[in-house]
Amino acid sequence: MKTYKRAFSQVVRADLDQVWSFFSRPENLNELTPPDMDFEIMTDLDGVEMYPGMMIAYKVSPFKGIKMDWLTEITQVRDKEFFIDEQRNGPYRMWHHQHHFKQTAEGVKMTDILHYTLPLGILGRLANSILVAKRIDDIFTYRNKAVERLFNQS
Repeated sequence: MKTYKRAFSQVVRADLDQVWSFFSRPENLNELTPPDMDFEIMTDLDGVEMYPGMMIAYKVSPFKGIKMDWLTEITQVRDKEFFIDEQRNGPYRMWHHQHHFKQTAEGVKMTDILHYTLPLGILGRLANSILVAKRIDDIFTYRNKAVERLFNQS
């Protein structure tokens, strides 16, 4: 079973309290997810800041015409430093996503570190090389632009 790693970084021109307040509220995920994913949070989370053990159910279309259930758990939270979400049920065999936040002179440096594995052995590896890795990159590119629009406009 092959484990893949992707890492993404971005500097947000805002203070740590403002950035953390936005990213620690799972209801804001809709603003960071490409519209073509038909992302829908099924769990009532309005006004709830994440906490370890929080379970979040979604419906998502990672590829056109394919609707899936996805359940993640927030496994760790260190206030204004990081949080980790892990898939409990969904399209991946394993999904471990770290979200790190660090105040710098330029703003808040956000770093995402993602480890994932796919089911289906060699077919999963083939799917990753043809579709999945690019789709993940596209999702994070969209998110980067959304963050720019939300925080970095002058």
